[in-house]
Amino acid sequence: MKKKLVICDIDSTLVMKHKPLSDRAKQVIDYIRSKGILFGIASGRPIEDLRKIVDGWNFDSNKVDVYIGMNGGSLWDRFHQEEYEYFVMKREWLKETLDAMKPFNANPIIYEPGIVVTTRVDDMVRLSAESTKRDICFAENESRLWEKENGKIMFRISEEMMPKVEEYFAKHTNPNYNGFKTQPTLFEFCDKRINKGYALEKFCEMNDVSLEEVIAFGDTSNDNEMLKVAGTGVCMLNGSDDTKACADIITEKTCIEDGWADYMENHFYKEEGIE
Repeated sequence: MKKKLVICDIDSTLVMKHKPLSDRAKQVIDYIRSKGILFGIASGRPIEDLRKIVDGWNFDSNKVDVYIGMNGGSLWDRFHQEEYEYFVMKREWLKETLDAMKPFNANPIIYEPGIVVTTRVDDMVRLSAESTKRDICFAENESRLWEKENGKIMFRISEEMMPKVEEYFAKHTNPNYNGFKTQPTLFEFCDKRINKGYALEKFCEMNDVSLEEVIAFGDTSNDNEMLKVAGTGVCMLNGSDDTKACADIITEKTCIEDGWADYMENHFYKEEGIE
């Protein structure tokens, strides 16, 4: 079935973290859109940050037809011009995750409009905030992070600690929310009903697009459900083992080798008959 939408994760899929979009990838996006194929981005970041990132690539953010943010907790498309928000983390759930992460020396972070809130301002927090022009709010007391509901909560941990965190939460599941790795040093929690696949399904329902007409690209655990529900799920060669396991295709090159653009040029164009 011909594809109507190409949707991609950002970090380690389209670009390496905090790196610009290549000219080659920009040309691919322009080309597929000229052929009537939509292009979308799906990320753990808020949609307001996604627009800033795209602008920072010196690429017209209006060329992105679909934005999925907050790991599927928010959705915007150019046809409806409205941001939709879905299930959020309750206050008591946020507090539970803060308590559960204490043994791992984790640095908790939440998004609020225009700012990031954290109890520890380190280099990783500064770099992340700078990349999307957010101010940093230092919370002297961690209760600041659970004083109201939020779309998600994130924890920066050392790369060496990540396997222990993943193992712990694989054994200690919660009926209300999921915990998962989104970067080598970032572990996140959101409502159990939320994932990128959920928001993708919502977009398709609203715009008369079949999921079979979607090809989705990702590299790590928070992309898994999106790759599963899409007609074709593609994992980057540099992707995690769990994401490769649920993908239909694995790229021949890594993100740092511009593997997404390489796949599009050498496989997608031929499969879609748009060369």
